[in-house]
Amino acid sequence: MAYEFKAVRRVEFSETDMAGIVHYANFFRYMETAEHGFFRELGYSVVMDQFEPAVGWPRVHAECDYRQPLRFEDEVEIHLLVSEKKSKSLSYRFKFYKLNASPRVEVARGSLTVVCVTKQADGRMAATHIPKAFADKVEVAPAELLA
Repeated sequence: MAYEFKAVRRVEFSETDMAGIVHYANFFRYMETAEHGFFRELGYSVVMDQFEPAVGWPRVHAECDYRQPLRFEDEVEIHLLVSEKKSKSLSYRFKFYKLNASPRVEVARGSLTVVCVTKQADGRMAATHIPKAFADKVEVAPAELLA
């Protein structure tokens, strides 16, 4: 069972704003990068078309608090932790670390809640139980890691 995933990437020039720091919206992209990596590590994709019916994972909550800026060429670690697992939803906490600082420094914290859904015949989404094969692979992170 898994409860965490770490992704490392370098800040691209196109991700920075006129002040030369990472534009705030890119932290949400970084969270999604880590989430997709977490799913892949478990043998799945966020597009779960191998289940009948296929399920998806829309976001119902997202937030991020910024502590220090990231700049072009900085190396950032995005640490995903599963903070809550319900029958139809998952919540994650994210910790962002600037790795090229000595020592590494936490630059932001975020959270994301996603709901497992199926697409109805009329095109609407409806919450559904997380497929057992996937749910059995996911657990909530230990409290000391979530602090």
